[in-house]
Amino acid sequence: MTIPMNALPELTTEGALATITLRRPDQANRLTADDLEQLTELINQVNARPELLVLQLRSTGKYFCSGYDIGSIGASRKVDFAGVVDELEMARPVTIAVLHGGVYGGATDLALACDFRVGAEGIDMLMPAARLGLHYYRSGMERYKSRLGLDNAKLLFLASRKIAAAQMLRIGYLTQLVEAVGLDEEVAALSRDCASMAPLALLGMKRHLNRMARGTLDVDEFNADALRAFQSADLREGQAAWTEKRAPRFTGQ
Repeated sequence: MTIPMNALPELTTEGALATITLRRPDQANRLTADDLEQLTELINQVNARPELLVLQLRSTGKYFCSGYDIGSIGASRKVDFAGVVDELEMARPVTIAVLHGGVYGGATDLALACDFRVGAEGIDMLMPAARLGLHYYRSGMERYKSRLGLDNAKLLFLASRKIAAAQMLRIGYLTQLVEAVGLDEEVAALSRDCASMAPLALLGMKRHLNRMARGTLDVDEFNADALRAFQSADLREGQAAWTEKRAPRFTGQ
């Protein structure tokens, strides 16, 4: 099936898994203002469905994504790219960026906002902000610094170095690096692992780990979530399943 060049991101769901797919392959999945509005809507839809525990971010064609449309930067239409990426970082489910091709510009931060980034051999990444005269937004720079370390963030932002898959793994940008033929299998296994966990513990720890990384941990909310999980039927089920050497049957209660 031929995908229209102006196709907006699409959401599909199956069981506990949601998938958002970027669909501008002829334009290296370049993001427009309309795409960003659609992404916000789709993330909101996923957040509103408690049965969805894992969200994959995928794309079509040769490249993962070439970031925001450079020609639209500074246009009269106000676009909050940073806000969309922050919403993805704060999305309720566990998020996995599936990187089958090159990751450029703002797309590097879009993927970095996900909890996991699984990449295929042969991909590369580039942050060209300084080449364009663009001072990047604060939350994106903070993500780079907190996840990759100061020196690596400087290499990517200040020298605008394009780096290959092996170095992406070495600096911590990739969670996992696999052969291209095994990418879908590895992502499916990771998704199954996460979706099989107790939802209260899984989603609570995801949320608070991200807040810890940002230095915005709310101790009262952390304690409330920890207590809720401690008092849950799922904890008792997990203990019983461990003792009985069987798979647990969690309900999120």
